[in-house]
Amino acid sequence: MERPKLEVADILRRYGDAYRAEHEASLSGTQRRIMRAITACRTAALGGHVEACDACGHQRISYNSCRNRHCPKCQSLARAQWIEDRKSELLDCPYFHVVFTLPEEIAAIAYQNKAVVYRLLFAATAETLCTIAADPRYLGAEIGFFAVLHTWGQNLMHHPHLHCVVPGGGLSSDGGRWVACRPGFFLPVRVLSRFFRRRFLELLGQAFHSGELEFFSALESLRERKAFHRYLDPVREKEWIVYAKAPFAGPEQVLDYVGRYTHRVAISNNRLLDIEDGHVTFRWRDYRDGDAQKVMTLEAAEFIRRLLLHVLPPGFQRIRYFGFLGNRRRQEKLEQCRRLLHMDPAAPEQTDAAATPDYRDRYEVLTGLSLHECPVCRRGHMLPIEQLPPSRPPAPSIPLDTS
Repeated sequence: MERPKLEVADILRRYGDAYRAEHEASLSGTQRRIMRAITACRTAALGGHVEACDACGHQRISYNSCRNRHCPKCQSLARAQWIEDRKSELLDCPYFHVVFTLPEEIAAIAYQNKAVVYRLLFAATAETLCTIAADPRYLGAEIGFFAVLHTWGQNLMHHPHLHCVVPGGGLSSDGGRWVACRPGFFLPVRVLSRFFRRRFLELLGQAFHSGELEFFSALESLRERKAFHRYLDPVREKEWIVYAKAPFAGPEQVLDYVGRYTHRVAISNNRLLDIEDGHVTFRWRDYRDGDAQKVMTLEAAEFIRRLLLHVLPPGFQRIRYFGFLGNRRRQEKLEQCRRLLHMDPAAPEQTDAAATPDYRDRYEVLTGLSLHECPVCRRGHMLPIEQLPPSRPPAPSIPLDTS
């Protein structure tokens, strides 16, 4: 696969110092560390090794990655491993994609209280889906699903929402049969939307009264109880967006789709078009204009500001599992679903990739693509011949991929 000509790291190298100097007081320590990590990724700063082909003698330098989950260059192996892990969990039934979105007024609170509000978003979404699905009027079953947090839109603005991928059915209350949803229909969107709105606002109110929320700048007045509730009054009346897409065509399409939504933050390098004269130009898709492909140009400082909007709290889990896919009884429940769907038992768990210490071997097991093959002669293997120490110590406490 051809490497992108431009990278987010190039933008941070060229304009990051000026941005840090201008926003010295407002940048968090986590944001600073992530800027340093992305800039240093796969450069001499982190060290690496020299490889040589055992057939033609071609040499190349492979620098170490930063392993930060916000870095556009550090997600391919994690993504491949995640997809491989999910393959064994696919069921022989339709799959649905349901999106829960926070309105702008709540998104503003979320930006100042990321850990709390994002947690509430997961909790309210899970309770909504599980409660409505268990209601005999709609499905009457225990469902299972995973949810992926996205905090951005295509224009990189703060837009927190959850992507949920749900099998089209579930286990009956006694666990003795599989309850399938109606063909092409999962759960009523309006019912989901109103339950989600009510439950989220209840949880948000509880968080406020227990002192978990902080407010500053334009929202500072919300520290006062009456002002907080007045702020939420219009939100209680508006329709919240819950979007249920048409069912997937089959398990392979599920994996193809969710792979694009799991290990990616804000923007991928291949969307970048130009970084000249203090501006960044990139492609984006305008969903309000029939998914039209468009080009946007921002001042470099504004691009970096939008990029940093999506830095997650350290250790925050942005992929979570619920219902019969919850971690506690996942394997037992999935075997029960397979029996009821007349599927073959799950194959024994493959540990080859996880047991392989070298990332290149794991990558080949997971993707079928070889990082050992010589790119010049295509016959020999690239073997390490020299270790390169870091040119400077890496920044401390750089968060790893904890999705």
